[in-house]
Amino acid sequence: MRILIIEDDDRVADFIRKGLRQEGYAVDHAADGENGLHLASTEPYDAAIVDIMLPKLDGLTLIERLRGQKIATPVLILSARGSVDDRVRGLQTGGDDYLVKPFAFAELLARLQALIRRANAIAEPTTLTVGDLTLDLVKRKVFRKGRPIDLQAKEFALLEYLMRNAGRIVSKTMIMEHVWDYNFDPQTNVVEARICRLREKVDRAFDQKLIHTIRGAGYVLEPRD
Repeated sequence: MRILIIEDDDRVADFIRKGLRQEGYAVDHAADGENGLHLASTEPYDAAIVDIMLPKLDGLTLIERLRGQKIATPVLILSARGSVDDRVRGLQTGGDDYLVKPFAFAELLARLQALIRRANAIAEPTTLTVGDLTLDLVKRKVFRKGRPIDLQAKEFALLEYLMRNAGRIVSKTMIMEHVWDYNFDPQTNVVEARICRLREKVDRAFDQKLIHTIRGAGYVLEPRD
């Protein structure tokens, strides 16, 4: 999952960025509205966190322009303004949720996950299953044939992306766009290395393999006889 933070307060942005990265998200940050609008308009994001009071272009105008471009990325608005009128205006502008500063990271994470689930029409409980492999998005646990699999945060994010696209070939570029930051070096072999480590944990101890390399195209997760 790839998240865009548009926030001019470096301390707030750093707080959110660190928390999300620890949860396995890829995170990009823009410190002003113009750069935030550019990124949101040109890069694929699963959700955006947008402050209202931004330099160069305020958050509400930014959201209006995104919606005017038919970009439906879920938006969580952050603001120190917590009146009913402020909340209503933010939602009417095109925001999907509204969180008042100061906030607890746990609440921000829960709201963000809810926005992503709604955008992808994922019903509760938030569990992904492919064959005998199960991934619990809430508890962030993975099991195969009932046996727990211990994954690092980035491995969990990679497996989640593969499972959300089960049966479909995903390229290295697609994986990097959704699991790593937009400015990640495309020449690195980190995707191949992570796929290899993921295979060791998910497939090695089992007869049926789930993660397959499609030469020249990418990877696919699906049960095969």
